[in-house]
Amino acid sequence: MRKKTTFVRPDRLRRNGPARIFVAATRQNDGKTTTSLGLIHSLKQRFDRVGYIKPVGQRYTELDGHKIDEDALLIRETCDLQGNLADMSPIAIPRGFTESYIFSPDREKLEKEVLESFSHVASESDVVVIEGTGHAGVGSVFDMSNADVARLLESRVLLVASGGIGRPIDEVMLNKALFDTRGVEILGVIINKVEVDKYDKVNRTVRKGLERLGLECVGVVPYRKVLSSPTMEQILEDLGGKLISGKSGLKNTVGRMVIGAMAPHEAMDYFAREVLLITPGTREDLVIAAMSSCVVGIGKTHCVSGIVITGGIEPHRNIMELISRTFIPVISVPEDTFTVASKVNKLIVKVRPGDSEKVRTAEELFEEFVDLDRILEKMG
Repeated sequence: MRKKTTFVRPDRLRRNGPARIFVAATRQNDGKTTTSLGLIHSLKQRFDRVGYIKPVGQRYTELDGHKIDEDALLIRETCDLQGNLADMSPIAIPRGFTESYIFSPDREKLEKEVLESFSHVASESDVVVIEGTGHAGVGSVFDMSNADVARLLESRVLLVASGGIGRPIDEVMLNKALFDTRGVEILGVIINKVEVDKYDKVNRTVRKGLERLGLECVGVVPYRKVLSSPTMEQILEDLGGKLISGKSGLKNTVGRMVIGAMAPHEAMDYFAREVLLITPGTREDLVIAAMSSCVVGIGKTHCVSGIVITGGIEPHRNIMELISRTFIPVISVPEDTFTVASKVNKLIVKVRPGDSEKVRTAEELFEEFVDLDRILEKMG
């Protein structure tokens, strides 16, 4: 249950509150959550009490009558943070909310909910990480853009953009323009997901490019495939499929797909670790071939990460009995193979509770490639 507190206005937050960092991005899926994970991990080594809040969320789950953003749930569980989950996720936008708000706007109500929750988090923290949603303008339609929320909470911004040189710098400046209109300062910029073979060039050039425009680059982070690879668990959930075998392998990551449209002996050349086979249930020959690659391989080197059976037709029970011995996750879905492959290809990969390898990778990348000392120095 939430603790009762006096409503705190922004000017009081500045005088009495902890240090705060607003993690924003130039667009969706640039790496706000992985940056927040790494940032919190590093801050916990320097501060006794680190808090977290995602004021406005979009993807949520229902817990104890509250809509809790999935990222808030991840951060609390993964980073072992204290505090009330409802305060870490005060606003989660349900379907139909935007249309309803346009006809009956109530900005003050939303601001009050965010400020009250932030007050609870701040009262137990020396520093608070505030995670935004999408680019600077996301939420403008209901008066709660990232720029609006950063201003409301009197926070400076750590802005994350995806790799390259020209495009991320252009996007950073576009987002900066909106933050500027709200009087919000960009604390520093992190360029994320930089291709390894271009890292030195990007690192050198993007720092100079941002410096010319009055911004400081506080980190250039290389791309790591594991952070962009879905697990079989995510594929199961996002496809809405039925798990018919291999529950113990749901943490397997998927790096590429093989579509069941070839002869088994040809498919064998493609079966390997992190491969997902998507095939109609009528292609039992391919299912057996995938199973065989796991059985005859050394350890899990040649074992596929999982199999999605399409068309709602499951293989014969004798074949399923054999597959169960390989621990390969097998998912059944009613859609056709092409539709399923398209859905998997469009998945937005999010780190989830239990994705220990991804969490560890995010923490290690931040610690190695982001200058936390400089961020804290600029915060004063």
